[in-house]
Amino acid sequence: MVPEVVPLDSPSVPIPPIIDTERALHRAADELAGASGPVAVDTERAQGIRYGRRAFLVQLKRDNKIYLIDPEAFKDLRIINDALTDAEWVIHAAIQDFPSLDMLGMRPKHLFDTELGARLAGMERVNLGAVVEELLGYRLAKKHSKEDWSTRPLPKNWLNYASLDVDVLIDLRDAVEELLDSQGKLGIAREEFAHLCLMPAFDEQQYRAERWRKTKGRNELRSVRQLTALRNLWFERDKLAQKKDIDSKRLLSDAALVAAAKTMPHTVPGILEIPGFQTRLLKREAPRWVRAITDAARDHDPVPYSTPSSAPPPLKAWETKRPESLAIFTEVREVINALSERLDIPAQNIINTEYARRLCWEPPEPYSQDALAAALYECGARQWQVQLLAPQMHQIFVAHLEK
Repeated sequence: MVPEVVPLDSPSVPIPPIIDTERALHRAADELAGASGPVAVDTERAQGIRYGRRAFLVQLKRDNKIYLIDPEAFKDLRIINDALTDAEWVIHAAIQDFPSLDMLGMRPKHLFDTELGARLAGMERVNLGAVVEELLGYRLAKKHSKEDWSTRPLPKNWLNYASLDVDVLIDLRDAVEELLDSQGKLGIAREEFAHLCLMPAFDEQQYRAERWRKTKGRNELRSVRQLTALRNLWFERDKLAQKKDIDSKRLLSDAALVAAAKTMPHTVPGILEIPGFQTRLLKREAPRWVRAITDAARDHDPVPYSTPSSAPPPLKAWETKRPESLAIFTEVREVINALSERLDIPAQNIINTEYARRLCWEPPEPYSQDALAAALYECGARQWQVQLLAPQMHQIFVAHLEK
């Protein structure tokens, strides 16, 4: 029975001092290594304010003791990672924290993701506050989630908020595990958690290499020179944002980049006429933007208008290009939706839609049920997904491929 919702304003243990010296870090590592049971892990970032995805606070709780670490004071936190190598890490929405943790040399070998667990359990709202409220009966104070966590010193009420998140995670883990077990989904969840642990570490350089193509408004550009200008401007913005440690879109909006790439002004006065380029910092950097545009106009290192892709074409093109593939995919999608409804698991967790599209567009050759299962594994499907889907997908493929 879910208890009446109770506001939770402070953690169950005292808020500790910030760990920002090598001596304190080594002491914390020794304590964490000597403790037992799962460890709750969380990070606080300054996304939208500072450059990149680095963490400005790492919170941990193990054996009823909270640790607050300032990662900016250290080259990395590998000593903490090593201290927790055999522990189960409890994280809410690990996929969001992994990039920040990877940058610090931290990645769990054993994981319990309370957000993913709640999703697999069929809960409608899976943010931390909602899951804590529904399963534990507490209402977390969340008013500091958007703060600038690069601020030093960190205010006491912010540290209180940060401590609360890890303070409840172990109890939440147990509640989610009990719910999954009662639904017969605990094995599924464990496979999913193990899969997350094996994901490649976040690579900032690779992440940004083609990120410019995600610029909002890019589709307004119609020529290779305009696209090249956009790419050049995007990377100049990125370099300046990194140098100044400012979120790139806070420094200069995507709309301003697209406007500059569209009109391609070749002079400083011309670039300064574009809304967004008039701040004192950006005025000083005006030659940077002009050079980026001039290089594009002179065809220096032009970018292709589109990049090669091994992905299937958009679904709307299937009807004319491969109607049989569309028929297969339509039936497969019906199977996925039926399983989603029966198991009360979101369809995207039953199978990644991209996996299904690839297989329906290009079935394995020579075809067999074993070949289909192998192709699912190769795409990244887990064992529970293959066992659930392969037999039903096989029937659909056979019915169409034998025609």
